[in-house]
Amino acid sequence: MIPDDIEWRVSAGLTPYAESLAEMEARVAAVAGAEARELVWLLEHPPVYTAGTSADPAELIDPRFPVFDTGRGGRYTYHGPGQRVGYLVLDLDKRGRDVRCFVHALEHWLIATLGDLGIAARAEPGRVGIWTGEGAAEAKIGAIGVRVKRWVTMHGFSVNLDPDLSHFGGIVPCGLPDYPVTSAAALGLPIAPAFFDAALAARLPAFLAALACTRKAA
Repeated sequence: MIPDDIEWRVSAGLTPYAESLAEMEARVAAVAGAEARELVWLLEHPPVYTAGTSADPAELIDPRFPVFDTGRGGRYTYHGPGQRVGYLVLDLDKRGRDVRCFVHALEHWLIATLGDLGIAARAEPGRVGIWTGEGAAEAKIGAIGVRVKRWVTMHGFSVNLDPDLSHFGGIVPCGLPDYPVTSAAALGLPIAPAFFDAALAARLPAFLAALACTRKAA
């Protein structure tokens, strides 16, 4: 299920954000230099706010947790216990060289995984992230933010399994003040991290196949 050229890593406990950022930077350089396998890394962080390249300081309402500038795309987001974070260090040089295709495939990977676990999720045109619910019940359940260096990806996604949703109140999540944030637990469908990881792994082959959507013949 997991290709030999990809390391599938699951970290127990809470991984400090600065540590994960340094690890990703090193792994990107190694993958770009053909010195290491690609990486899918699943983990949780202590509470932090992270700022993307489009972050507006006015959207940092209450910096009650450490704030990190990340270099990824997007605005402010929150990471913390109960949230599944996935970091992807993948070589797009051999997987199509199409960043839009990568983001689109990543959205569909998460949507399909959540669907397998009983949560109807979707992407919304003009709004980043993964969404669920309709009308007054519409809310964001997952965030996506990526960066590409030398055609190698870093950062990735977060999915709210059972975080403290009040922690999102310190920011305007992803610059969208009119939409709430939700979680699997808040929807009455609690999902253990191990079950989410297994469902995600089952959908990995389809995700990787989708990355070839615009690959040009050599």
